[in-house]
Amino acid sequence: MNAYSFDGLIVAALLFICTCAYLKRVPRISSWLLSEKKGLFGVFYKAAVIGVRLHSAVALSCFASAFYVLFIR
Repeated sequence: MNAYSFDGLIVAALLFICTCAYLKRVPRISSWLLSEKKGLFGVFYKAAVIGVRLHSAVALSCFASAFYVLFIR
């Protein structure tokens, strides 16, 4: 998959959001990586918040992007 195309960017962003939401559930990693709300580590925190609060929208977009990558492209 070409990472510089729009659909590659969408897939990478979805994987980043899903990974951060998963890491928020691990106590040691959550306290270390997701404790900062500003700066570089704030990006991880914000992605985790998006993944937790909008889990149904993120899941639907993951299914839609998987369908697109597997069958349409």
